Amino acid sequence: MSTPQPPDKNRAAERFTSLNRRRFLRGLGACMALPAFESLRPLHLLAGESKAAERLATTATGAPLRTAYVYFPNGAIQPNWWPKGEGTDFELAPTMQPLAKLRHQLQILGGMDHVNATPGPDGAGDHARASGTFLTGVRVKKTAGSDIQAGISIDQVAANQIGHLTRFPSLELTCDAVRKSGNCDSGYSCAYQYNLAWRSATTPVAPEPNPRLLFERLFGAGAPGARAANLKRRQAQQRSIMDFVLEDARALQGRLAYRDKQKLDEYLFSVRQIEKRIQKTERFAHVPDPSVTTPSGIPSSYEDYIQVMFDMMILAFQTDSTRIATFLMANEGSNRAFSEIGISEGHHFLTHHQNKADMITKVGEIDLFYMKQFARFLENMEKTPDVDGKSLLQNSMIIYGSGNSDGNRHTHVNLPVILAGGGGGTLNPGRFVRSGGVPMSNLLLSMTDRLGVKGVERHGDSTGRFEAIGG
Repeated sequence: MSTPQPPDKNRAAERFTSLNRRRFLRGLGACMALPAFESLRPLHLLAGESKAAERLATTATGAPLRTAYVYFPNGAIQPNWWPKGEGTDFELAPTMQPLAKLRHQLQILGGMDHVNATPGPDGAGDHARASGTFLTGVRVKKTAGSDIQAGISIDQVAANQIGHLTRFPSLELTCDAVRKSGNCDSGYSCAYQYNLAWRSATTPVAPEPNPRLLFERLFGAGAPGARAANLKRRQAQQRSIMDFVLEDARALQGRLAYRDKQKLDEYLFSVRQIEKRIQKTERFAHVPDPSVTTPSGIPSSYEDYIQVMFDMMILAFQTDSTRIATFLMANEGSNRAFSEIGISEGHHFLTHHQNKADMITKVGEIDLFYMKQFARFLENMEKTPDVDGKSLLQNSMIIYGSGNSDGNRHTHVNLPVILAGGGGGTLNPGRFVRSGGVPMSNLLLSMTDRLGVKGVERHGDSTGRFEAIGG
């Protein structure tokens, strides 16, 4: 099992130096990180950054290498998921049709297993084990009390070594509630289903569910209390965060070449559009509507909710605010209804379809809904240029998957898993890769190796590396 690496004695100083050389637009209560510009010295060539730091989470061109783990709940309808063919000669199945334009950036991985999620002597509780095991690879302890035990998740293994390079060692997002206690699944704590990231075996990293709070974390200044006060001031004055960074933005414009001026304008426009969407949600949240039960600041449209969180993840990657993210779109076992696509029954209920055609069809439509959101995210990553002229997606490794395979039978082998992105040239996308049953932990280790993480021989139930993903 992997363990956190001891902190380097020079790491704090290196973090301070590196972050102070990054570029921000500043104003009263605002601190807006910027993407890298060709007109200015690239972030990865800043004088004084150690050679060791350059090798961590960095591509061969010197651009940052980003990693994200996106989780969808309750498995997938198998015939709708798996492609026909193999290798580069494959035909996408119905659920993956939204990814058709991006097949050159995909590796569809068959045969990824999490055997520690299977029942064994623990009996029921497959949903808790599915998500609790997804990034840890361990068998979580069956308890609904405070004595929870899982394992450090792979994202935090990486964050322990590369997190000092960015403002945020990692970002954890969700479009669900945040729960760390209570009995959620047959004697298993809710902590296992509502958290993907684990700082240690006993400490989950709570994800952020509120778009406004995430926005303020990315673009506000100061500690949480100060950010809240600044937000109140802006809201009272009906002003945008852009109003407070305009002076810095104008000064920067004068130093940029034409293409970089366009890039800055596009970036600021993206930030402002997200802020407008959040403001609209907050405005309508005060209008009484018995059909809307979402908390203040959270979009009532699930599609809008997922998209705004994905969009902020892209901004965090684009500005090198973090290189590691997890996104739990819904808790494993989620029974959310999908009125937006005409489905009133709960997702979890429908997955226990007992081979009833109408229920299978509805689950397939839900699988497709989630895939459309993921496809939109990847398309936006592909359209966003990176510091080296490639796309953010080319310089990323993005896992999309579930810890359940067949939601009707609660299986945890041959998991539905996609690896998207080029990994900065270290991956070989555009393929359907079949395996004969491999611990998913092997895949997680191979991805972490590409980040330059050292000293991690094993993770969870790994038996080696899964080098089939490489070029």
